[in-house]
Amino acid sequence: MLIRISLIVAIIGGLAVAGLNFVTLKDRITTTLKERDDNAAERDKEKEAHRKFEKLAKDTQATLDKTKTELAATAQERDNAVKEAADATKKYADLSEVLKKTQQDLGTASDELAAWHALGVSLKQARATIDSIKKLTEERDVVLDENKILLSHNAKLQNKLDELITPSENGPQLPDGLTGKVLAVDPKYEFVVLNIGEKQGVKEYGQFLVSHAGKLVAKVKVTGDIKDDKCVANVMPGWKFSDVMEGDIVLPPSY
Repeated sequence: MLIRISLIVAIIGGLAVAGLNFVTLKDRITTTLKERDDNAAERDKEKEAHRKFEKLAKDTQATLDKTKTELAATAQERDNAVKEAADATKKYADLSEVLKKTQQDLGTASDELAAWHALGVSLKQARATIDSIKKLTEERDVVLDENKILLSHNAKLQNKLDELITPSENGPQLPDGLTGKVLAVDPKYEFVVLNIGEKQGVKEYGQFLVSHAGKLVAKVKVTGDIKDDKCVANVMPGWKFSDVMEGDIVLPPSY
């Protein structure tokens, strides 16, 4: 009987130990599975972060390549415009010199007109000289107009080149006291039309603060679409605090 009782006690003890070991093993398995899942999730996060980094690096390189291309093209356009302006200036100087000489010749001819008449010089020849002076004057005026256009184009290219090389926080300097209003708003594509343009001194990449009832609502940057009295500007990312409305006031930021 005693042996039977001892055997039963031993069996019960073994079962208890086995149960305890099973619970411990179960906990270890559960912990191991959780660690495995956590490690897998961490690896997935690292893979996703690496993928995003590679995409960011690729996009950044593409933007850099595009900027380099635009910079080279703008520099070439600027150099061409400078050369054209120099050529036009030289042409103007040459024409002015010719005109000056012709005017001097005309003065001399006027003084000697009576003598020419006495010598048999016809009025037709005198008129031909006057017509020549008029033609030279017209050519000089055309060159002056061309020179103004070239200088304006050169200034725009220089402004664009400066913005590409060393973009400023508030864009290029705009005239003091320049203000305008919002004529139209496109909320879908985030751009506005302003009632100020090239005549008022607006420049490409110029920036304006948009005010509604004395409260800052957005900041916009002028695109290349600048007319005499109008321009188009895009709402700058991170600078939209509320909706821009028609009639809102725009003014340059402080420099």
